[in-house]
Amino acid sequence: MPETLSGREKIIKYLTDNDISISSLSVMYGVNKQDMSDYLSGRKKNPKANQIILKIISDLKIR
Repeated sequence: MPETLSGREKIIKYLTDNDISISSLSVMYGVNKQDMSDYLSGRKKNPKANQIILKIISDLKIR
């Protein structure tokens, strides 16, 4: 499974810079808040986590 550390860090920076909470992000993507937190922290590494990370990066146009 590919490593998503760089992408996760970029998402967290984007959330901080734009004052968006993990709770709001989880609602946007229909994911449980704890799961979203686990995906962004890297505690959960599975295909669904990778899918969500890549979708967030794509949707928010994070570079």
